[in-house]
Amino acid sequence: MNEELISKKDLLDLAGISYGQLYRWKRKDLIPEDWFIRKSTFTGQETFFPKDKILERINKIQTMKENLSLDELADMFSPNISDLQLEADEVVGRNIVSKSVMDFYLENEKGNHQFHFSRLLEVFVLEKLLQSGEINLDEAKMLLQVLMDNRDQVKQKSADLVVTRKLGLSSCLLLINNEGFYFDKGTKIAAHVSLVSCMEEIKSKLG
Repeated sequence: MNEELISKKDLLDLAGISYGQLYRWKRKDLIPEDWFIRKSTFTGQETFFPKDKILERINKIQTMKENLSLDELADMFSPNISDLQLEADEVVGRNIVSKSVMDFYLENEKGNHQFHFSRLLEVFVLEKLLQSGEINLDEAKMLLQVLMDNRDQVKQKSADLVVTRKLGLSSCLLLINNEGFYFDKGTKIAAHVSLVSCMEEIKSKLG
């Protein structure tokens, strides 16, 4: 599965924004640096973007900038919620995750009831994928282990999680700064989630 890209020119036309607006939003950290993808074309170097992500982000910016400053928007979009500390009961009480998923997480992660950034993201991803039915409990344990083993990577960079199935066997991949991924035809993608989008969802629930 290769993520569809859109050229800068097509993006500006489709979104109805100027070159100046786009790069102002970039400077304000409203649009991640790693979404600006430089590629060689027959006319030279051009800039492309992950189409679905950039259009969704621009739509959010245009919808919310009437009520929030660019700095407030940047804070909302930023994945940096590393100073956060919540109790497990509070995470459930705020409807960020269900009690059943929280119990599953605590049983398998074997930590305490204090939730910092990494653990909150992990339990939220489990909630999202288990409640949607995209993964089963065995896959959830595998996915959780991948996240736990790579906490430092997830904190610092844009990352996607992909769960695949082939011949009854499941695999979980953590993709850093993803520009697309490919599998053989017999491999099915059971779930694909952007961790940056999950961070934004958590922030909106905490707001």
